[in-house]
Amino acid sequence: MDEPIGRIFDIQRFSIHDGPGIRTTVFMKGCPLRCMWCHNPEGQGHKPLLSFMPDKCIGCGYCFRACPRGAHKMADGKHVLDRSVCEACGTCTRECYAKALELVGRDVTVSEALAVVMRDKPFYETSGGGMTLSGGEPTMQIDFTEALLDAAKREHLHCAVETCGYAQYDAFKRIAPNVDLFLFDIKETDSMRHAELTGVPNDLIHANLRKLHDAGAKILVRLPMIPGINDNEAHFAGIARIARALPNLLGFEIMTYHPLGTSKTARFGLKDNKLVGKKSPPKEIVADWISRLRALDVKIINE
Repeated sequence: MDEPIGRIFDIQRFSIHDGPGIRTTVFMKGCPLRCMWCHNPEGQGHKPLLSFMPDKCIGCGYCFRACPRGAHKMADGKHVLDRSVCEACGTCTRECYAKALELVGRDVTVSEALAVVMRDKPFYETSGGGMTLSGGEPTMQIDFTEALLDAAKREHLHCAVETCGYAQYDAFKRIAPNVDLFLFDIKETDSMRHAELTGVPNDLIHANLRKLHDAGAKILVRLPMIPGINDNEAHFAGIARIARALPNLLGFEIMTYHPLGTSKTARFGLKDNKLVGKKSPPKEIVADWISRLRALDVKIINE
């Protein structure tokens, strides 16, 4: 039987922020949310995206001749990509020796993905690490996700899944037996506000969190925190209610805002990010968040 094929946009080795120990993180394409602070906007859609970094262009002209759509042009002495005609076929990237052009999003089999993950198995064994599936949202490619987790567990790897929680519970039920740790995002506890910030309400997300908790899954809740957006008393109180209702959660981790996603807007030809210009919060602000949540008896694992 043919192996499931998944569409990914990166496999990051030696990751230390996606679960315990040293890990390899497989980033999968496709996400049902559109968070205004998204760090990986290239992972939102399922289709491949063409990355163009003009500063790397050496003006060789090979991509001009290679592009079947004539998307590459010169304007005022500069290389310009006309995305209105570009089909992200990737032909130009094969001629770009300066790596100014790159197709982000490729199809891999389970065996191909696992082969990359297994390169660092000795580091997982000594550090307590393993494989993490992220994205995007892994449950959007549930057949591939389930098969990759199953293959990884046959190799005795620790497996974590980072999820926004927005999927039918059947998807979580399918993968839960092979998941050692869920990194479960709670972005905003008010449903209407959640819809404003991410494009979807949070009722399904909270229901899935509760069902996974009640089924005995190991869950670390992650709290993306953006200054002036969701760092307010109402959200903190909502987090405290979750902590009281679900006592077996491993804890909560504050994920501070970083403007990484805004730098990718031009690179991928995406819509202007609403948070352009917003900076990461200073340590004093993060410390205040931690203090306020701990005062509400929320188990924050940030040091």
